[in-house]
Amino acid sequence: MSEYIYAFLVGGTICVIAQVLMDKTKLTPGRILVAFVTLGVILGAFNIYDKIIDIGGAGATVPLPGFGNSLAKAAIKAVKENGLIGAFTGGITGTAGGITAAIFFGYIMGLIFNPKTKS
Repeated sequence: MSEYIYAFLVGGTICVIAQVLMDKTKLTPGRILVAFVTLGVILGAFNIYDKIIDIGGAGATVPLPGFGNSLAKAAIKAVKENGLIGAFTGGITGTAGGITAAIFFGYIMGLIFNPKTKS
């Protein structure tokens, strides 16, 4: 039962940070998205995000920093296996399912709703 609570707390904290950034700054959602993925890459490269995953489980792997962590881990693994070319191919190979889902569902949401920029 406690693993669900920790997942909720970790995932909720990530979402609260994103919401505060959207409400209190002039950052656009796209910039916040890029910042969170980049943060996940950086924390993943230094094995810090693995400790967050150990605590929060799916609450840490599902949000955007978890995607960045997956990119970092896949790229590092591919570099060890294939050399420098792995830095370019590993992240895409390791996260192909997530990328495909993001493109597909983003397109569907773009068709259904009227996206607009922040003023």
